Amino acid sequence: MELRTKLLIGGEWVAGSSRFQTLNPATEETIAEVEEAGAGEVDLAVRSAREAFESPKWRHMDPHRRAALLWTLADLVERNAEFIAATETRDNGKPLFESSKVDIPFVVANLRYFAGWADKLTGDVIPVSGGFLNYTLREPIGVIGAIVPWNFPLNIASWKLAPALACGNAVILKPAEQTPLTALLLGELALEAGFPPGILNVIPGRGPITGQALVEHPDVDKICFTGSTSTGRLVMRTAAEGPKKVSLELGGKSPNVVFADADLDAAVRGALTGIFYGKGEVCAAGSRLLVERSVHDELVEKLASKASSMSVGDPTDPKTRIGALVSAEQRDKVLGYIEAGHQDGAKLVAGGNQADVNGRGYFVEATVFDAVDSSMRIAREEIFGPVLATLTFDGLEDAVDIANRTIYGLAAGVWTRDVGKAHRFARDVQAGTVWVNTYNRYDPASPFGGFKQSGFGRDLGEIALQEYTQTKSVWVALD
Repeated sequence: MELRTKLLIGGEWVAGSSRFQTLNPATEETIAEVEEAGAGEVDLAVRSAREAFESPKWRHMDPHRRAALLWTLADLVERNAEFIAATETRDNGKPLFESSKVDIPFVVANLRYFAGWADKLTGDVIPVSGGFLNYTLREPIGVIGAIVPWNFPLNIASWKLAPALACGNAVILKPAEQTPLTALLLGELALEAGFPPGILNVIPGRGPITGQALVEHPDVDKICFTGSTSTGRLVMRTAAEGPKKVSLELGGKSPNVVFADADLDAAVRGALTGIFYGKGEVCAAGSRLLVERSVHDELVEKLASKASSMSVGDPTDPKTRIGALVSAEQRDKVLGYIEAGHQDGAKLVAGGNQADVNGRGYFVEATVFDAVDSSMRIAREEIFGPVLATLTFDGLEDAVDIANRTIYGLAAGVWTRDVGKAHRFARDVQAGTVWVNTYNRYDPASPFGGFKQSGFGRDLGEIALQEYTQTKSVWVALD
């Protein structure tokens, strides 16, 4: 495969209204100049998607054929996984280990999972009063605008487009301007797999230009968005003018709770995974570590030692565990939060500095703060970087209270050998996903999404099919 830099609209590679650079955050070098979709190109993509969606070739396609197309796309991604993973690492800065061993294999698994659902969408026959037969049909919504973030560029794109296509919709995919390259590669593979032109369009561009035009367009039936809570509010307000359907997966400030009876070594490993996987640029990152007072000192000592030894550096080096943050802007934001932690009186026990990797790139050390309370900015606001805030609690009720002391509700973790305590915590914590004695586990079959200001709607799992279908009730008079 070769890098694509033009827009994919209606099965053709076309120029945009302008161009922007996408950088390698580990070297600060330009990878490519990418075409940007302005309002005109967005309109062209929407019209192309509408025509493709309403075409009998897609509208009346046997669902077994849709399943086969998705399965073929999965095979093509798997066949080209090495190049796609390397491109993801160059564009995002994450370690190649993560791209090649986790992210791209999940894309393949997710496409295959939803391929399996394409021919299993059924309605119901409903017993109603009178001489009538009543049944329901589940039909595709239409044209879907999918806006995805830069932290898991291709992975989260697959979370949107796989169920949308399985259900028979047409999709316009807008990747983040920081990381557009693997979305364009996926578009190329979708054409090779045999998807009709216009069923998947890929239009890179900046949020205020391309994203705004897509959300505003009157012929887009639904927007599915993953990103920041502030941008999600803007998407929702704009979509309300339609009105059009919206699903949002937004920010998080997830608690990772360690009780005194936990396996502390396992909890330390889980805390490290929870915050430092993906450089901390993870919406469900366990960025608040809550530790029961009686084991606090022991656990923090172990954690600080492990964090201080985590390798920060060249994302293509197999030994690297923390790569480059996605942009200079994101690096500066993270460093600003580290300074806020100092100013608010938190105790730095590991990291806290910009990492020097050959004098280039946007690197920040694995950072751990202790003596944090819930009023501090580093305990309240989403940092989206490798910064952990450690708090202390006393007992289950206190743990739940502190865990829920946030506007977010995306995920939570709990570490304990007491199964009853684990279930009570899982019941009472306000989060869409709860991990018990593990963290950051995902599967295409398990739903993911948030409570509170972490959004609404669900990706993954059977329930995601509801986000891309609408129900029609049919009444037939029998008398």
